[in-house]
Amino acid sequence: MTSMADINQPSPQQDAAALPPIGAPISAEVEAPLIALEGVTRAFPSGDGVVVVLHGITLSIATGEMVAIIGASGSGKSTLMNILGCLDRATSGQYRIGGRETGTLDPDELAELRREHFGFIFQRYHLLSELTSLGNVEVPAIYSGVAPVGRQSRATMLLTRLGMADRLQFPPGKLSGGQQQRVSIARALMNDANVILADEPTGALDHASGEEVLTILTELNREGRTIILVTHDMAVASRANRIIEISDGRIISDRSVEHPSEATASAVPASTKGALTGPRGRLQAWRAGFDRFGEAFKMAELSMRAHGLRTFLTMLGIIIGIASVVAVVALGEGSRLKVLANISSLGTNTLEIFPGKDFGDMRSGKVRTLVLADATEIARQPYAAGVTPTVNVSTTIRSGSQELSVQVTGVGADYFTVRGAKLASGRLFTQDSVRQISQEVVIDDNTRTALFPDPKANPVGQTLLIGKVPATIVGVLQKQLGGFGNNTSLSVYLPYTTVQARYTGSDTLRSIVLLVTDDTDTKLAEQAATTFLLARHGVQDFFMSNNDDIRQTITSTTDTLTLLIAAIAVISLVVGGIGVMNIMLVSVSERVKEIGVRMAVGARRSDILQQFLTEAVVVCLVGGVLGILLALAAGEAFKLAGSSFAFVYSMTSIVGAFAVSSLIGVAFGYLPARSAAQLDPVVALARE
Repeated sequence: MTSMADINQPSPQQDAAALPPIGAPISAEVEAPLIALEGVTRAFPSGDGVVVVLHGITLSIATGEMVAIIGASGSGKSTLMNILGCLDRATSGQYRIGGRETGTLDPDELAELRREHFGFIFQRYHLLSELTSLGNVEVPAIYSGVAPVGRQSRATMLLTRLGMADRLQFPPGKLSGGQQQRVSIARALMNDANVILADEPTGALDHASGEEVLTILTELNREGRTIILVTHDMAVASRANRIIEISDGRIISDRSVEHPSEATASAVPASTKGALTGPRGRLQAWRAGFDRFGEAFKMAELSMRAHGLRTFLTMLGIIIGIASVVAVVALGEGSRLKVLANISSLGTNTLEIFPGKDFGDMRSGKVRTLVLADATEIARQPYAAGVTPTVNVSTTIRSGSQELSVQVTGVGADYFTVRGAKLASGRLFTQDSVRQISQEVVIDDNTRTALFPDPKANPVGQTLLIGKVPATIVGVLQKQLGGFGNNTSLSVYLPYTTVQARYTGSDTLRSIVLLVTDDTDTKLAEQAATTFLLARHGVQDFFMSNNDDIRQTITSTTDTLTLLIAAIAVISLVVGGIGVMNIMLVSVSERVKEIGVRMAVGARRSDILQQFLTEAVVVCLVGGVLGILLALAAGEAFKLAGSSFAFVYSMTSIVGAFAVSSLIGVAFGYLPARSAAQLDPVVALARE
């Protein structure tokens, strides 16, 4: 058994952290009592009335005393100890520590007293099962803002000199009862407490372990610490210098006990004063707060590991919600781009100018004012990316024994660019073809299929008889979506000059197709083109079709559907958040005793709030990361499946997912965390 004399011997670690005491200095000679109670009463509600446990207790304890409070079960001794340790408040009366009245202190000020002046040794040890021996001893110093190096050095020194050097990294579950109580004693000494409160410290130990604990407490008292023992065992009480007996909430005796062999040891040897003073290296306020956050994060990690399945099920709602939001946004953007690409193939960013007043105008065929010069002048305007005149006739085409009715469209060389058409094979005709009135024809995919059903046949270079005019096929267009529904018409394209010369015999145009530049709004371009033509014609003998309305309608529908699906995903996020709140409430109820222990060693309410809020946020953030990874995996799965839609991920949506995860953790974790922070230490410690 290691003696306290051994503990008082300096060590290399202690030399590195030989620091001034935290709290009041230890002294054997005092002028006023350290602890003073006057008329203290404690009553508890019971049904319609109250039960009075303590009746007007008046008591004073001087610095350096070793006091035993004895009494039968239910006599009120534990209640008195809770009040002495600032774990509970008196119903009436006054309790002063070093002259400081405790009745007016708020919960955080009481936590400061517990943190800086008191060390608790509990009958059931009350060690945190997730932490090692070293970690348990360090906890009070974390809440005191002690630097990590200093607190680890001191905790190691205390455990080593209490015979626990080979058990530093052992969790409580792998320690015997006596070893757990030694860890509890080391924790009580961590912040250099000048008052040690021991509640039945030997109650759960065998005789040999109990004697070791009592010897340690006796030697702590010899070096000047105030020891208050609460016990029902007279053999334990006899180790004290003063015995206070309590019965039915009243002090019935208060007597001193002489120990002749220890009479000369009442004073604290100068060589041992401060030998166990607390660690130096108090951190600045912001660093201490960051350190406490680190402890909260560490406990969140340990809690998540300890309840892996429950944590995953808690995350599942968040994972599904975040994955849905990111995937829906990505799929919506991919769909939008796909739709826009398809619409672009229709030439939707275009204006088409027709003669007449509107569609259905019976006199439009007689209007002769829409001519090539109009198209030439419009092409010079800043909003024009491309312009092509068009001329239409219906006729028949022949190839071998095949004869079909087709729409012959005379166009300029820019027509295919304006309409977004793409070649499947061959080439398009050029400006030279237009000037030379060449008999070159480009056919669409429907015409190719109708004239040349064999997919291996190459129509390029073949000659068609269009009406009575022979023309050589120079190119075949890829299949193109029509503006409305499925396009099954047969179309062939010739230079407009060829159509005017060979078929219509007129220089008037059916229409002018204008491709608007990307940086110009089509509505503005329509207004400008209208003003321009009015100035040329002097009268509005034309009308325009703005094909961009199709694109806007379709993209608006796409955006609405994306918003609808995203709203459903948000609902799943809310459901996931409620799941987080429920699980955190369960976690709080399961860990009430841990909360009580942390408060007993000096945790503020804000520390408890931070710990459980951090756990909720960590759960949500991890769920958010997994949700984003799931969304990315869904995109890869779509790609591997050969889907025509591609996921287009947005960094904004991914960052937003992290933000939403954090907000869910804060919003739905706050209530359980606040519930934990509002617990009274004495109530929490009493919970089984």
